[in-house]
Amino acid sequence: MGKKSKKSKEELIAKRLAKQQAAGFVKRPFEGLPFEADLVCLRELVPAATATAKLNEEHGGGEIVIASLLPAAWQALHRQDGVIMAGMQVPVASPDPSRDIAAAILKVKDSEPGTYAEADANPGSGPRLQDILDTSAPFTVSVQETFDYWLADDPEHRDEDLAGALEQANESISPTEKLVSADSAYWTEMGGHIYLRWAQKQDEDTVMNGLARLHARGENTVSGLGRYLGCFRAHGIVIPVWELPDGTQPDAVEEPLGAFAAQLDAAMGETGNLDYDERRAKAGVVSRQLTIR
Repeated sequence: MGKKSKKSKEELIAKRLAKQQAAGFVKRPFEGLPFEADLVCLRELVPAATATAKLNEEHGGGEIVIASLLPAAWQALHRQDGVIMAGMQVPVASPDPSRDIAAAILKVKDSEPGTYAEADANPGSGPRLQDILDTSAPFTVSVQETFDYWLADDPEHRDEDLAGALEQANESISPTEKLVSADSAYWTEMGGHIYLRWAQKQDEDTVMNGLARLHARGENTVSGLGRYLGCFRAHGIVIPVWELPDGTQPDAVEEPLGAFAAQLDAAMGETGNLDYDERRAKAGVVSRQLTIR
């Protein structure tokens, strides 16, 4: 076999491997990132929010902004003032959203300001967020009341075309607050009702067993404040939801949530099989699930 034929065969094998890699379903695409649960919330639950992350040294080491939603549901944007942004909420995705987002970030990172990357359901092989982000850097979510973060702070670099789309987009935002007494917990008001949605990074069965134990004791109530509705399932993690009394404000949730977080943590840490009442409770807890993605 000649050198050219051998090279062609190797290229074909590499292409097949890349295609297989890109098509492989990833149950928990953001697993391994310390802020996995918040990423899932930004992608599925939180209408308007941003968080500053940092690329690792291999990929330039600069800061980027990860946002819930970008204009036109773009996957990434090199804003006019030079800020690199990634969007979590997009209309299409491959079986591995972590690869999608990483590919879009790298695409716009070294491009001209104003460049954007649309969502791509077939980004091909390449690094994932786990490969390009500095996981030791802080990742603090800031929930926003508007999508004004689409625009540069400096009026000189503002994109007036995007400014025109803001008013309509802002009308779609449901009031949401990130709570501080538990990781990845969000207060939100929707349709005249108030909810607590709390994303869990622990293994799904561990979470369900913990909820079942509390449910069997009549303690799955956010310290008496909420009524358990069920769980969302999204990107391999579970997000329990409780309905709170009308008019409950975020500050009023912090203390009972902090106490309830300790209760749930202890319940999830219990060993041994569930007893009869707990198994019955788990059947009810599990049946009230909704798969988002």
